[in-house]
Amino acid sequence: MPREITIALVQMSPALATPEENLRKMGDFVERICSEQPTDLIVFPELSYTGTELGLRATDLAERVPGHATNYLAKRAHDYNVHVVFGLVIKEKVESILYNGVVCLGPEGDVAGEYRKVHLLGEERQVYRGGFRFVNVDAEWGRFGLMIGSDLIFPESARSLMMEGAELLVLSANWETNRQEQWRAHIISRAAENALFVAAANRVGQEPTISFAGDSMLVGPAGELYTVLEDPIEGYAVATIDLDRVREEREDRQIIQFREPTAYRSVVKKY
Repeated sequence: MPREITIALVQMSPALATPEENLRKMGDFVERICSEQPTDLIVFPELSYTGTELGLRATDLAERVPGHATNYLAKRAHDYNVHVVFGLVIKEKVESILYNGVVCLGPEGDVAGEYRKVHLLGEERQVYRGGFRFVNVDAEWGRFGLMIGSDLIFPESARSLMMEGAELLVLSANWETNRQEQWRAHIISRAAENALFVAAANRVGQEPTISFAGDSMLVGPAGELYTVLEDPIEGYAVATIDLDRVREEREDRQIIQFREPTAYRSVVKKY
């Protein structure tokens, strides 16, 4: 029996610093997608709850997990028996510590996973604290890893999740238009070099200094394209995949067994 699952990638344009509007929009997307076909996983972009260029407003818009946003979408996840991944600013008990995070809500209406972005670039480093570990989520159909935005650039992110059993990587992103060629190259590389699926949801729209590329896509373990939203407009793409393709590709190419970790020492050296 193939392990077939259906994944929806939501290419959304969040309203900056308007979380209630974004939350309702995400809820509507879940309802619309799941009303059209049974769906196992829905992926929203990075910071889909708040928008990106928040500056000092990030502190006011940050939420704990569980909290208002997770509770609202958890009900939708439960109603439609689906996993939902979305991005938000996460705060700790100490109010001033903020993370760029994603939460995965399970079909039971629970928090199935929570991940804080490890690789912060540029101005992000002034607002957020970096996470320090990668997170896999276990679903009844398999294990999938969570990644955010620029984590994609670092091959170690995907490799770490794969080594801990991921057959699918779920990426929520705010990728910029001027780096769109790299976006595609990185996604296909991460999928092919680890022989797994990558489901990447990127946002669209404009903020004061950034234009976002869209180009959300689902890529298979041989680097093959299952679906893509090429136009930089709001919408969603749905594809059904067979997770057994991962085992077939890994058995065929033997790329996991023939790794040579003793030769990779410089990879984990801090310069």
